[in-house]
Amino acid sequence: MVEYEKVIWLEIHVRIKSKSKMFCSCKNALELELEPNTNVCPFCMWFPWILPKLNKEVVKLWLIWWMMMWCQVNKTSIFDRKTYFYPDNPTSYQITQMYEPIVLKWSVKTIVDWEERDFSIHHMHLENDAWKLVHTWWKTLCDYNRAWSPLMEIVTDPVFKEKQEVVEFLKELQKMFRASWVSDADMEKWQLRCDVNISIRPKLTTTLWTRVELKNINSFQAIARAIDSEFNRQVKVLTSWWEVNQETRWWDDDSWTSHSQRSKEDAMDYRYYPEPDLLPLKLSDEFIESCRKKLPELPIEKRLRYLNEFKLWEDDARILSSDRELWDYFDEVVKITNDPKKSCSYLTTVVLWLLKQDENESISSIKITPKNLADVIIMVNNDELSSTNAKIVVEELFNNWWEARNIAENKNLIQKNDLELLNNIVWNVILNNETQVNDYKSWNEKIFGFLVWQCMKESAWKWNPKIFNELLKEKLK
Repeated sequence: MVEYEKVIWLEIHVRIKSKSKMFCSCKNALELELEPNTNVCPFCMWFPWILPKLNKEVVKLWLIWWMMMWCQVNKTSIFDRKTYFYPDNPTSYQITQMYEPIVLKWSVKTIVDWEERDFSIHHMHLENDAWKLVHTWWKTLCDYNRAWSPLMEIVTDPVFKEKQEVVEFLKELQKMFRASWVSDADMEKWQLRCDVNISIRPKLTTTLWTRVELKNINSFQAIARAIDSEFNRQVKVLTSWWEVNQETRWWDDDSWTSHSQRSKEDAMDYRYYPEPDLLPLKLSDEFIESCRKKLPELPIEKRLRYLNEFKLWEDDARILSSDRELWDYFDEVVKITNDPKKSCSYLTTVVLWLLKQDENESISSIKITPKNLADVIIMVNNDELSSTNAKIVVEELFNNWWEARNIAENKNLIQKNDLELLNNIVWNVILNNETQVNDYKSWNEKIFGFLVWQCMKESAWKWNPKIFNELLKEKLK
């Protein structure tokens, strides 16, 4: 039996986070409006004799994104008309870039199965979004709110073999968009959606066979399921001695099946030609340099730095590098404490847990500032707070505007180190737990934790457990 392998490439559409639309001053459709046709103008509605005017903010955000990958930017690019008619595109064309896009050929780094990988991009271009159709039982209505909203389309090379590679690549892109403030890339809000192109071929061969496009999938899990389903479907077709048709299919994630939508067009079917209403886009050196100053650190570079320089665990580095606001917060805490591991521990296990309980809060709006959290960590490192009491202080800071030391003192949580009093507590515990002490001296070391706990209980949890450890070991020699 012939063994087949997948060949996958992607067409990724991302909505740019500009305030206004691509060719007019109407509000950009970052989220779906409750009321249809509220953010529209004569150009959006496609009234006659209204010409497009390219939004400078869109170009700026667009350029920042591509500079993040240090790719080659074309200082002069042109727009083209992609001619086709669907009910959600009554102009009969889309403004896009076919022959001279602003960016060609580069690659994106990501980590797949603990290994750093490069995946190549064929090109990226800018284009306008379509209208939205609203279907009822007896008619179809058109909502122009998202008409002419700016989209980036990223087209990869056929470099993916497995669904894990695709998902990790898309997650890395999503983090990069959010880090650069270019897009929120929220798949649930259709700010990031993906067309997955799949073909199969016998293993150890290099020829690309007929491809099938799975259109507009908007979740990582659905993309993974769609890849598996389409691979199995194409294998079944070929083993039944049929041919795989070049077509576009829509993915039904409820039934985990795809359905034929239309035959797949080639580029010539779209009859591309230069956009007559827009001049070539020319970028000055000054404009490019102003965009370059806004570049953040790449998420993968941040992740690798946390792994190699801070020596964090892989999961912690992945979580902290997934969101720009989160890693800015963490970096600020580390600057003050100079203790990356403990800063990571309190942020990921305490602060993020509290954030999860309060769905209305975000890391940028919480009451506990990086300095507040750093003060708690410094007090723990100075043996002024136990780890248990530190969590109490952090929870109080999360809920109220205050200072860490004031909370610790007000709640009587500061650990004291009165040596004479501590010695008396230790002797009392030893005398009152003679059986456990004898067990410990008989090499039952598990009993030692019980004795420390008794010392802490005797001290009303106000003293440092480290000192009880040292005193007990000294007296039980």
